[in-house]
Amino acid sequence: MKKRIALLLLALTLTGTLISGCSGTSSSAEESSTAEEETEEETGETESEEAEAEADEETAELETLVVGAVVTPHAEILEFIRDDLAEAGYDLEIVEYNDYVLPNTALESGDLDANYFQHVPYLENFNEENGTHIVAVASVHFEPMAIYPGKTSSLEELQEGATVAIPNDTTNEARALLLLEANGLITLDPDAGLTATVLDITDNPLNLEITELEAAQIPRSIEDVDIAVINGNYAIEAGLTETIAVESSESEAAETYGNVIAVREGDEDSAKTQALVDAILTDEVRDFITDNYDGAVLPVF
Repeated sequence: MKKRIALLLLALTLTGTLISGCSGTSSSAEESSTAEEETEEETGETESEEAEAEADEETAELETLVVGAVVTPHAEILEFIRDDLAEAGYDLEIVEYNDYVLPNTALESGDLDANYFQHVPYLENFNEENGTHIVAVASVHFEPMAIYPGKTSSLEELQEGATVAIPNDTTNEARALLLLEANGLITLDPDAGLTATVLDITDNPLNLEITELEAAQIPRSIEDVDIAVINGNYAIEAGLTETIAVESSESEAAETYGNVIAVREGDEDSAKTQALVDAILTDEVRDFITDNYDGAVLPVF
């Protein structure tokens, strides 16, 4: 009897040892697996951190190039050349504006390296009126000015005393008046040319009431007038697509009102200026403009 009890105790002891051994092996495997997973996670995090650090280091090595622009299409075109400028060693910073004054005052004060929003007649007039020293270095695109319908949908439907909104800045006002003249609505003094104002109207058969507004405000006021003459970039921003008449690509305006890259006088040949001009005057940019703006923006280089 005592032998049987001893054998039974021995069997139980051996079984417990085996079970304990199996349990220890499983626990060890789980710990090993968990350690491997943690190592993989740590490795992945390290690689990600290293990649971010490398990207930050590359950006830190680039020289900042600050360019002011109105949003459409200027800032969009600049965004398109961001990678090309990075390859040339410059980190492009685009400062967006919604008016025609601040981009020039910021450039003159040194807050910008260049701007891209204006044509040469406006630039020259701005310099004359404000004592600034800004020069054009490259002509990029032309935005045909157009007549858009407001309360009246066509020129033939215009009634006596109809209201017409036009830009109030010197160069764009003349351009708008020339477009109205080209469509038979008014006659201008032939000597006025690109400096024409409402005072140069010599014949106004319909006694049109011409309202001069800030260019950026006209799209928001279009429902209050019969027709409006609007700059291409502001029309695009406002989503206006239906035109009554558009400046001809062979007009004096097309030759004169190309939008330019402008810099402070003395910076025309700087490395930054040269890199910006080289990046924007390319076949790729020409194709980008042609493919994306449906004729509302035309390359001129």
